[in-house]
Amino acid sequence: MMTTQSTALSLFGSLLLLLLAATNPAAEAFCPPSSSTQQQRTKLFMSTTDATGSPTSSSTTENDELAATVTKLKRVLAKEYTSFFNPMVDSWYAPDVTFTDPMTSLSGVDSYRKNVDMLAGRTLMGKVLFEGAGINLHSVTGGEIVNGRVDDIVTRWTLRLTAKVLPWSPEAVFSGVSVYKIALGGKEGLSIVGQTDYWDSINIQPDTPSTNVKQQYQTVPKNIAVSDFLAQLAPTGFLAPTAAPELPYLLLRRGDGYELRKYPGFVGVETPYMRRDYGFGSLGAFAKGMDPLAPSICKVYNDDNVDDGDGKEKMMMWPLKFAFPGEGTDAPPAPAAAIEKAGSGQWASINIMSQPERIVAIRAFEDAAMGPVVRNADRELRAMLKRDGLEVEDGTEQYVLFTQYDAVHSMGKRRSEVWIDLKDGG
Repeated sequence: MMTTQSTALSLFGSLLLLLLAATNPAAEAFCPPSSSTQQQRTKLFMSTTDATGSPTSSSTTENDELAATVTKLKRVLAKEYTSFFNPMVDSWYAPDVTFTDPMTSLSGVDSYRKNVDMLAGRTLMGKVLFEGAGINLHSVTGGEIVNGRVDDIVTRWTLRLTAKVLPWSPEAVFSGVSVYKIALGGKEGLSIVGQTDYWDSINIQPDTPSTNVKQQYQTVPKNIAVSDFLAQLAPTGFLAPTAAPELPYLLLRRGDGYELRKYPGFVGVETPYMRRDYGFGSLGAFAKGMDPLAPSICKVYNDDNVDDGDGKEKMMMWPLKFAFPGEGTDAPPAPAAAIEKAGSGQWASINIMSQPERIVAIRAFEDAAMGPVVRNADRELRAMLKRDGLEVEDGTEQYVLFTQYDAVHSMGKRRSEVWIDLKDGG
């Protein structure tokens, strides 16, 4: 995440044009363990015996105890993210812990707490500047025991906040990873001595493996981070209204030129089409009273010359219902009215389609969704995914999947996207 404590400082500085020139100096290198830390390390790794007095393997027991403490620390971190660090569990942090993100650096637990409280709107200044701040925690990994030491713990997250101090109230979104340096010692047996945050939008190095966080994420000059942030605060202009409520999703990554989203399982209706307005008309008439969702999802095969019988038909699909959290990854049942009508009579060309939960990469574009524009956006997205070490689902190169959120003849800046499914774990 844009570390919550440094995020607030950075945002405050950017919005008021005051603090960007006065950010704290970069965090100093970590100090060697103190004598008390060395004593706790010795105590933690001393030989032990079992309840019967028989000797046990000291290394096995020590590693088991250490692994249990790491597990506890991971749970504490997950709870802190979920509660937006309210409360922050001080006992797991070294007093001089350092926090660094792409825009600024801080040190000390008190600095962390003050700034996260401002970001969350728990201070007077925070209530003036921000609203709607929240973090989605996607994973907590790492912390393996290596030669008696604890490897880095890595969290992956998405942070959103609204800068209400600006008249148009823009939303800024950051996704990324936090790398926690862990040392033996402290009140809990382990201490967080350093946290470094990286953003997916600027810190991913090209052509590096997505499975290796330490290799893939590298620091960049601060001016790049400032530009990335300020670009999100710029006015967007007049946007075309969406044709219907949007299918919900969880944003997993705001990358450089693309997003990764997790969509719930959903059921919809689809029809072949020759012209998009015909497809809209057919699905609109069929789904009347069923409260369909945006976007309309169109699938066009690369051999789309259907006139000579060699190509596959273009398909348009509208989502109708989605699975709520806790209802599993499969699509929910279709509405009874859709089941009754689909595939018969005047609706013979309309079918019910079920789509399980999936992760898709998307790239947005504003130009009219004509063939060359859509295919160019698809090519650009594929190049970006390859650059960032992400693997697409097999077979997706045979077609282009694109979406439209606004009505066919709406006014304003249009919103269209190309979608590409990713492999599981890709």
